[in-house]
Amino acid sequence: MHHHGYLWTGPKASFDNEALRRPPHPEPPPAGSRPELIQRYREVASEFPTVDLPPLETAYWLMKPRSLVRATWGEAKEAASWLGDQLAEYAPRFAFEAQRDTTQLARLVNSTAERLESGADVSLGFYLERPAYLSLAVVTCSPNGSKPDLACPVR
Repeated sequence: MHHHGYLWTGPKASFDNEALRRPPHPEPPPAGSRPELIQRYREVASEFPTVDLPPLETAYWLMKPRSLVRATWGEAKEAASWLGDQLAEYAPRFAFEAQRDTTQLARLVNSTAERLESGADVSLGFYLERPAYLSLAVVTCSPNGSKPDLACPVR
């Protein structure tokens, strides 16, 4: 088992585009469906695998290109440490002052290590200034606990 780290920042409006944050349905719309439905399905089917937006389900990061993997670790504590470094870097930009509390962030990193050691994924999100959004995820791989059929993007 190993872990992959993902980071995305961008406009809140982009993050809110949920259609591009979920994989397309395994079955295309049936013949005779409305043209706009067919077009939307084609758009999502072609864009979901390549768009850098965080997926709605954390495990679906594994369907994204390997270029989006920020780092890979064999140990949960190393992955949690990376997450802590990212939180420390972005915390001054958090929109809500209460989320900048270093004690709370340290607890979050410790609980992340525990969750990763159990084989779970971790996904965190924070509003930043401007209205922007920060999404951080560490995904357990080989196999993933919630989606064991997903292949590792790095191998």
